[in-house]
Amino acid sequence: MICPSCGHVNVPGNDECSRCQFALASIDVQPGGMDAVESSVLLDPVRTLKFRIPVTIPVDAKLGLALDRMVEQSVGALLVVDGEGRLVGILTERDYLRKVIGLVDDYAHQPLRDYMTPDPETLGTEDRIAVALQKMDVGGYRHLPVVEEDGRPVGLVSVRDVIRHITKLCGSGR
Repeated sequence: MICPSCGHVNVPGNDECSRCQFALASIDVQPGGMDAVESSVLLDPVRTLKFRIPVTIPVDAKLGLALDRMVEQSVGALLVVDGEGRLVGILTERDYLRKVIGLVDDYAHQPLRDYMTPDPETLGTEDRIAVALQKMDVGGYRHLPVVEEDGRPVGLVSVRDVIRHITKLCGSGR
């Protein structure tokens, strides 16, 4: 049984994940009894999703540049990177709404680092789709960066990406 919380492969029949203690008893389904959606969510890695290549911005940028880039690229989140290209934060539309608009005068010239979410929750390319869904649900996130082992972003998974994937499975009879 693959834990939907942390992705750990547990011995069949475990009532809880041996790594994170997530309760597995209520979701313990044998692979043969799964439909295409259940199978994909529990077994497929996030790299199978059609997620976007991330739009990045340097950590020393200003909020005005960040907003311009979000509009130009039609994205709801920017991945903030250091000089070596490693992920250090994320700036989302929600960050602008909650931390900037109506609260900060002359925000265009403010440092991005003061308003980004530092050290965001991330996924690896081999994490299961269930792990992405669980992190999104628990954290209330609409976007999760996908990073390589060295911390460099390679993608950005959105709730929309997951919904699009599930919708295709429902229509394909996979």
